[in-house]
Amino acid sequence: MTSYLNSVLKQFEYYKSLGDNTIERLSFDELNKEFAQDGNSISIIVKHMAGNMLSRWTNFMTEDGEKKWRERDEEFIGTYLSKEELIDAWNKGWGCLFNTLKSLTNKDLERIIYIRNQGHTVTEAINRQMMHYAYHVGQIVFIGKLILGKEWKSLSVPKGQSKVYNKEKFAKGKSRRHFTEDL
Repeated sequence: MTSYLNSVLKQFEYYKSLGDNTIERLSFDELNKEFAQDGNSISIIVKHMAGNMLSRWTNFMTEDGEKKWRERDEEFIGTYLSKEELIDAWNKGWGCLFNTLKSLTNKDLERIIYIRNQGHTVTEAINRQMMHYAYHVGQIVFIGKLILGKEWKSLSVPKGQSKVYNKEKFAKGKSRRHFTEDL
């Protein structure tokens, strides 16, 4: 199970890096662009993710993941005044998550924690949040790609480059490593 905690830490770091790389490429106005009425801009998705992370990962083992102080509906109203403020909130949420994950041990994984009074093992709660964040980071990347169009630079294997990428991978000997180690 040690590999599980190491793996999820690397996986969360990977999703954060996808968001980081997208946010870095865009202006503040672009981060606030909405493509549909009642749609979410990257700025709003970041605000929601940061609010969720702070709620879920603060006192993770001892308090319900839906904190009384959280104002979830307010997360869907754009209020950031600058790109720096947005990035600070983004990093604060991720920092809370990473600090909590790094404090966990294998013995914690089967303990029960609660989100809205619904019991989860720590493993289930981690998996739930990882999928939630992957979903939203995918939205962030997609919106960034829509905004930048032809200026977008792939964050993974670029179209038409799979054969080259695979050739490089298969040229290396077999070994056990996390896929993010090569990024």
